Amino acid sequence: MAALRIVFMGTPQLASESLLALLRTLAFRVAAVVTQPDQPQGRGLKLQAPPVKQIALAEQLPVLQPESARDGKFFQELGGLQPELIVVAAYGQILPQTILDLPSHGCINVHTSLLPRYRGAAPIQRAILNGDAETGVTIMKMDSGMDTGGILAQEKTAIHPDDNAQTLHDRLGRMGAGLLVNTIPDYVAGKLPPRPQPEEGVSYAAKIKKQDGQIDWNQPARSVWNRVRAMIPWPGAFTHLPASPQSHLLKIWEAEIAESSGRPGQVLAAAKDGILVACGAGALRILVLQREGGRRMSAQEFLAGHPIAPGKHLGQ
Repeated sequence: MAALRIVFMGTPQLASESLLALLRTLAFRVAAVVTQPDQPQGRGLKLQAPPVKQIALAEQLPVLQPESARDGKFFQELGGLQPELIVVAAYGQILPQTILDLPSHGCINVHTSLLPRYRGAAPIQRAILNGDAETGVTIMKMDSGMDTGGILAQEKTAIHPDDNAQTLHDRLGRMGAGLLVNTIPDYVAGKLPPRPQPEEGVSYAAKIKKQDGQIDWNQPARSVWNRVRAMIPWPGAFTHLPASPQSHLLKIWEAEIAESSGRPGQVLAAAKDGILVACGAGALRILVLQREGGRRMSAQEFLAGHPIAPGKHLGQ
């Protein structure tokens, strides 16, 4: 039996796991990879290829990088590849109906939430921000809406206290890749019809912005702790340390909930075991932090060079 001819569409590291899983499966043949254009990065703003493109080049696969998925020339190139199935994972653009209708088996998507919860751009961060006990991955038959297509398969995972958005991202990437290659054979054989998403439980995961990292110490300690975990690696949860002539921005990379109380934002203690800060309810013990322009340090290292007296207030 001939290998299934697939075009893969994806961009960031999250999508790389799915592409690699497809490449390792003899039943599939990846005909080409579609990804976002190279982007300037770093201090020198040099163009850098997306992670998916880097894998494609290493595997000597054709790479298409249209500015827009609606570009007519791109559609012609895609049609020339004669894909039987298009697999999408964190591509970064909504596909027009003409592309959805192009392959004989349509287009399927790897989404890192238990749809219909967290449709949209940032399901991993939003799950942690909202204190969810579990999340998962969904393989979905795509339609013209934003993550509204029929469900083919789902797999759950608990969100552990030591998880942050990076560790959960990595785990869901691996889970999604495994579920993808296990789902495709039954789907193309007609044994796995898409089931409509439930109308109840729909929510949207808006894209994370830099200001989402700012800590509001008036929130309960658990909410602040969730924000710290959800904003790793970007943009990082941050607050401000009052200083003259201007305050210093502090990024918080690791923290824990503590039993204490005081005025929100007030430093209650600053010792080897951490910097204890009062929240709207309870307190947060900062364990690892970083001053703007500096390196990440344990609280003990930080305090050795930047003493913080109890009674100071963090925030704007």
